[in-house]
Amino acid sequence: MTFSITIAQKKKEYKVNTIAFYNVENLFDTENDPITFDDDRTPDGKDHWTEEIYQAKLKNMAKVISEIGKDITGTSPAIIGVCETENRKVLEDLVNQEPLLLKDYGIIQFDSPDRRGIDVAFLYQKRLFTPTNYKAHELIIYDNVDPTKRIFTRDQLVVSGMLDGEKMHFIVNHWPSRSGGEARSRQKRISAAKLNKHIMDSIFVEEPYAKIITMGDLNDDPTSPSVRDVLQPKGDKEDMKMKELYNPMYKMFKDGLGTLAYRDGWNLFDQMIVSTEFTKDDYSSYRFYKAGIYNKSYLANTKGQYKGYPYRSFGNGAFTGGYSDHFPVFVYLIKEK
Repeated sequence: MTFSITIAQKKKEYKVNTIAFYNVENLFDTENDPITFDDDRTPDGKDHWTEEIYQAKLKNMAKVISEIGKDITGTSPAIIGVCETENRKVLEDLVNQEPLLLKDYGIIQFDSPDRRGIDVAFLYQKRLFTPTNYKAHELIIYDNVDPTKRIFTRDQLVVSGMLDGEKMHFIVNHWPSRSGGEARSRQKRISAAKLNKHIMDSIFVEEPYAKIITMGDLNDDPTSPSVRDVLQPKGDKEDMKMKELYNPMYKMFKDGLGTLAYRDGWNLFDQMIVSTEFTKDDYSSYRFYKAGIYNKSYLANTKGQYKGYPYRSFGNGAFTGGYSDHFPVFVYLIKEK
């Protein structure tokens, strides 16, 4: 898709692609997996997760994904990182929904060791992106109280490939939750951040000018120690040095915006962080244009005590007809046509 913007007082035509991330809130099929704790999301489980509900959930997720960034690009994202998906089957069912089917999305997914069986995954329009390499990096962490007890959590998925002929690297994350309290669980997310930083540093060793986007539900805000002190992204993209990171979500968070709400407060756990090479002013190759939170009105509760909060798909033990407890996030990448 092309569009016109004025940069440095010159009106030019640009190609634009959307890169997005979405926590789809427990996208499970209806089958009982004997090796994971998915019993609630079965027809006989606590949530009475029937085929009818599953199909309604798929339809809702496909609608949202198909519309992220469409205001500018006229189409669905070139690339979407997702989390809280149970397996490859639910991803295949998702991309075969009517709003996404003709986009011909490819899927990259590994079954993670997470006890609930939820994974991260990478979806891409095959006509726009060609993967050349991908790998799941295991996060090995242990319990705070019993250091011999391993905590099984999500992998970090790294996908490298060519977006419209340009090499880029993407990392899809879903860091450990705040279960037990933010402070008590903090070290787990710091460990996740260290793994993420190690992955990016390894890429930079091979490619000092690498274009990297790390994205995901970090279960931490842009100002949390895991992001601020370990990843150390800049909140401003001016005067960035080689191999640094820029977090466009920092200013959004400071302005009071968020992707999920809890006890009358907003968090911005869902983040898109880009490497230095995306922030240069030369638009002859793909560059970062802007970031956003996809928080259209239909994705939020319209009334009650949770008015304005994300309209989640499950509440009070039943399917609500809603979407997710997180809003999606995205960045636009543009280059001169």
